[in-house]
Amino acid sequence: MTLFSSQGGVSWIIVFLGNPGLQYSGTRHNAGFMVCDVLEKRLGVSVNRLKNRALTAKVTLNGQSVLLMKPQTYMNLSGESVRPMADFYKVPADHILVVSDEVSLVPGRMRLRPSGSAGGHNGLRSIIAQLGTEQFPRLRLGVGAPPHPDYAMADWVLGVMRNEDAEAFASAAERAADCIECMVREGVERAMSKYNN
Repeated sequence: MTLFSSQGGVSWIIVFLGNPGLQYSGTRHNAGFMVCDVLEKRLGVSVNRLKNRALTAKVTLNGQSVLLMKPQTYMNLSGESVRPMADFYKVPADHILVVSDEVSLVPGRMRLRPSGSAGGHNGLRSIIAQLGTEQFPRLRLGVGAPPHPDYAMADWVLGVMRNEDAEAFASAAERAADCIECMVREGVERAMSKYNN
């Protein structure tokens, strides 16, 4: 993957969800940002150009132009960054992949789907509301559920994974980067069959 000219369109937008700011670094809700970090390191690129309230980088992946973006709006307003980008580049919803955390999956697991509901995720809810459709692919990475029902969900997703959970997630983040490359190259269905576990 290499950087290419800022001129021209893109065929895919990959949205990595998280909250901006050092205080949120490494938290469960920043699973999307952590996958982006893997891609940045692997490919020698920096997602650092500010546009439409997101940090962005345009890259070429398997011959296709791809926009990587990390919304800087905070999670529950993510759609306010995604919608203007989709409009500007004229990218249809089925070519916008959203990468996020998922509490219903244990750390180390991930699931790619071509569409679906928000499933209680505020970032996905915002993007669905702004795009006016649920018909966009999403890659969810497991961060596990709170240890007991009385544990506040906000405290859980804004907490940091540790020990075995952190190791399992780090492995999944590497596979997620592989999955993204496969999806751009071969399509969502092929990536699902290869990487869903």
